[in-house]
Parts: sequence; structure tokens; C-alpha cells
Amino acid sequence: MTSTTEHMADGRSERRITGRTVLIWLIGFFSVIFAVNGVFLHLALNSFPGVVSETSYEDGLAYNDEIAAARAQAARDWSVAGAVERSADGQAAVEVVAKDKAGNPLVGLLVTARLIRPASPEAARVLVLQEGELGRYEGTLSNLAAGRWILELDARKGDDTATFRSRNRIFLSERD
Repeated sequence: MTSTTEHMADGRSERRITGRTVLIWLIGFFSVIFAVNGVFLHLALNSFPGVVSETSYEDGLAYNDEIAAARAQAARDWSVAGAVERSADGQAAVEVVAKDKAGNPLVGLLVTARLIRPASPEAARVLVLQEGELGRYEGTLSNLAAGRWILELDARKGDDTATFRSRNRIFLSERD
């Protein structure tokens, strides 16, 4: 029977690698990998319900209409900029400035702002903005928590043929 250690000339011992040592290391390595993968799989399956849309079939059928609307919006070449800021009284002020292709203010629009919390079951906050100055639409929301939000803007002319839609991620800070 051979010894697993050999003594070197300077008195130190050297450990030999045997087949059993390699087997134990391989089994240990892959056991750790499988355990970590199992934890990740468990967390992934329990944290995401898998449902993105309750009406996925209908959404698929309407996809070509969405593409046509996006092309029509790009052809109009409107410039619509939205911002959400915390006012001095703690309310969230939503402001949208809309201009046409020539840079003239767009008046007479029905502008709706939806604020959605990403990855949260919290209901969306919907606000119909009022026209102030030419091409400027404003509104305020109370009790809007600080953090990340998705601002969806929908601007329509009276006949609904000319629309503008945008979806932007914003960050709303705490009260100043």
C-alpha cells in the first residue's frame, strides 16, 4: 500500500492527487452547481407568474394595426415631450409640450397620461391633462410615491385620426 504523502528533502510533505481525490472534487463541484441552479429555478418560478397579458391572442391580432399606427405617427413628425416633477406642495406635476412638424404648438388635443409602476400589481394612475398655454398640457396627481414609473402619453385630435403615443421610464424623487 502506498502512502498519500511523500516527504520532500527540505522536510515538507507533498500531497499526491489520486483518482479518489479528483472524483470527490468533481462530485463536490457539480453538487454545488446543481444546488445553486435549483435555488435559482425555485426563485424564478415562484416570483414570475408567467402571464404578461390576459388577452395575448387578441393582442396578436391587433399587432398589424399597432404597426400602422406607429408608421402614421412617425409620418406626422410631432414633437411631444412629457415630464413629471414633484411640486413644492408634494404633488406630482405632469407637463406635456406638443408641437407639430414645423414647430408650431399643437392645440385642441385630448392628452391622457398614465403612470404605471413597473413590476408592481399597483393600479395605474390615469390623468387627463388640461390645456394651458398654447401646446402645453398640465395636470397634478396627489399621493404619488417616489421611485421608478412608466409614463404613457396618449394625445389625440378631436377626430381620433391624428394620435400620438409614447411610453417612457421616469424617476420621481421624494419631496424636496
